[in-house]
Amino acid sequence: MKSSFRIQSTLGLLFRPCAVSTPVTAPGLNAHARWAHKIAAQLPLIPKPTPFVPDVPTFLTLIGRDLKQHADKFPTWEALFTLTTDQLRELGVEPPRARRYLLQWRQRFREGKFGIGGDLKHVENGVAYLKIHEKDVSPTRTSRKVVNVPANQNVEEIPEGERVRVKGYKVKGVSTIVGPYALPVQKGVAKLTVTEGMWEDKRGHKVDGGERRRAEVRFKRGVAERKALREKMGFY
Repeated sequence: MKSSFRIQSTLGLLFRPCAVSTPVTAPGLNAHARWAHKIAAQLPLIPKPTPFVPDVPTFLTLIGRDLKQHADKFPTWEALFTLTTDQLRELGVEPPRARRYLLQWRQRFREGKFGIGGDLKHVENGVAYLKIHEKDVSPTRTSRKVVNVPANQNVEEIPEGERVRVKGYKVKGVSTIVGPYALPVQKGVAKLTVTEGMWEDKRGHKVDGGERRRAEVRFKRGVAERKALREKMGFY
């Protein structure tokens, strides 16, 4: 009886229908995808110009890589941010890496990820003035920060809420403003001027032809050096 019961139990396990397994999903991945889609939908297709970047030539000048030579190919600010990569190729924006670089900076600008000076509010003809705002935080300590103000106004004339610290700049000592492209004008005052390549992502310098050709270039160089040495020693 016991052996018969074991056989029936074994047969029952063998012929029992298998449960259909449900696919395992990662809730984190789904949530991340929904978040990324939501953020992309909220970004403006055509961002507004800023005081430091008011037009197409200025934008192309700032991001560098000689893209300012293509400024006349974009009749409007809207065209700069709506043309596709195929349209850019038809307009003659070459090489392909230049188009990719331009598209990357377009997306950064949409997201508000500016380079140096992109957050400045008081700019005239491509020039912004930086001044030092001093505030006594205690009887023995004074806080100093760099703020952007109109050229013909003092820091005290600017409302307190507009005295925002300029990113990337600091006060050295008592009256010296230091930071990228900051040119001293007088004590406690510096100016920032739109300059070619201020926001440029510098490309790496290829050594011996780069990674793909490095072994070949070094081998040929070694052959040439050994040949020159043998010639010098009179073997040829």
